[in-house]
Amino acid sequence: MAAVSLRLGDLVWGKLGRYPPWPGKIVNPPKDLKKPRGKKCFFVKFFGTEDHAWIKVEQLKPYHAHKEEMIKINKGKRFQQAVDAVEEFLRRAKGKDQTSSHNSADDKNRRNSSEERSRPNSGDEKRKLSLSEGKVKKNVGEGKKRVSSGSSERGSKSPLKRAQEQSPRKRGRPPKDEKDLTIPESSTVKGMMAGPMAAFKWQPTASEPVKDADPHFHHFLLSQTEKPAVCYQAITKKLKICEEETGSTSIQAADSTAVNGSITPTDKKIGFLGLGLMGSGIVSNLLKMGHTVTVWNRTAEKCDLFIQEGARLGRTPAEVVSTCDITFACVSDPKAAKDLVLGPSGVLQGIRPGKCYVDMSTVDADTVTELAQVIVSRGGRFLEAPVSGNQQLSNDGMLVILAAGDRGLYEDCSSCFQAMGKTSFFLGEVGNAAKMMLIVNMVQGSFMATIAEGLTLAQVTGQSQQTLLDILNQGQLASIFLDQKCQNILQGNFKPDFYLKYIQKDLRLAIALGDAVNHPTPMAAAANEVYKRAKALDQSDNDMSAVYRAYIH
Repeated sequence: MAAVSLRLGDLVWGKLGRYPPWPGKIVNPPKDLKKPRGKKCFFVKFFGTEDHAWIKVEQLKPYHAHKEEMIKINKGKRFQQAVDAVEEFLRRAKGKDQTSSHNSADDKNRRNSSEERSRPNSGDEKRKLSLSEGKVKKNVGEGKKRVSSGSSERGSKSPLKRAQEQSPRKRGRPPKDEKDLTIPESSTVKGMMAGPMAAFKWQPTASEPVKDADPHFHHFLLSQTEKPAVCYQAITKKLKICEEETGSTSIQAADSTAVNGSITPTDKKIGFLGLGLMGSGIVSNLLKMGHTVTVWNRTAEKCDLFIQEGARLGRTPAEVVSTCDITFACVSDPKAAKDLVLGPSGVLQGIRPGKCYVDMSTVDADTVTELAQVIVSRGGRFLEAPVSGNQQLSNDGMLVILAAGDRGLYEDCSSCFQAMGKTSFFLGEVGNAAKMMLIVNMVQGSFMATIAEGLTLAQVTGQSQQTLLDILNQGQLASIFLDQKCQNILQGNFKPDFYLKYIQKDLRLAIALGDAVNHPTPMAAAANEVYKRAKALDQSDNDMSAVYRAYIH
């Protein structure tokens, strides 16, 4: 795109990386977000999304001059929604301008009318003079006093000033309907903001009181040596590395993920192994945020889409690891995780001193500890980072990342974690993240089985399942998870968002974790049996909500 003369507030078409030009508005960046060095750029807020990014001036075009051109070459639904958002914004702005102009004209008319009323006509003036002529001399002294005290008070202020004083609105403050000319959000974004992003806010300005910042992405660090009162630290400021009072250095993360364009991607080469339900969304967001990514998948055809988006293709796991600085992997279970590392042309063959491996698979602590040992024995660096979420959250860049192992590597992965998730936790030594992830999924799987049990009990007792959902959604159990899974059941739609076979695997591993420390897990054990029955009914490759079918067959 050719360079143009632009300024703050201009509507533009901005091109970010490999993505098509998108409509946006040049705005002021958040206070603490520094401008990149190098070529001139503007901070652009994109319409129809919550994306915003620094865009080089040569990647910007004026909106109106190139509108027809852009509409011809982009036909997607989201693109059209963005253009509609621009037009709605323009209509609102135009309407407020007209209202402002109309109000100005009304003010002028009122001033003229007020001045006319304050100026007596000639007839009235003559009558008043003749009636008062005989009294002037008598009351001249008294009249002077009244003029100086009364008339001067009224006459010293213009009708406009008196009108301003009578108005309850202070000078300089716009009317209510003029306050907000912000970029409208799409319905999709509004839905997201009502859910996991409800707390997201811009960095407060200098004029606003600084409260606890609540950016979209946080890092949490759990020190294994500090006192419990201070070991769990919520990190909420932006783009800084600071020294906490506890003495532990922690990354301060920026607003992030697929709904944001403000991430500064690492200059390290990223590899990714495994393009399943979770891996696909993760890689897509890494690419969107400008990371250099090399991909590999056991079924090579799954790589094609990402190659088109700009990813490079690795022929084997060993090749990916050897050519990349940090390699992530996300596969289905402990066996797949071990085969990926220890098998022919596996990860271990590509490990050399300084190479980094991050395993995002949900496996047991013994498996991840074994993998860490063999990686480190070759001079590599290891981090476990299983993720909590589902396919939709992966696509939206809203995963929760549980990390443990090499803390320096955790910090090196900062921009990657920001791109793929809304929150990351550092839990200490290798094995802790695996244990925590199994506990989280044990709770989730048991809850899903309970939901299915409640819906079937409602049905067989003659109660409305929809009414049950409505009641639950108004109570303390209300959540996106509850609503989505109940909707799946009510609609008979079990398209996988989280495979049933994987939640059953996690329940099995969680039960084994309890057995290893002689801790009872009867609720998980009961839920596990229901999922095993669902698998026997050929529901393995359906969504976990298909456990419902175990109760109706």
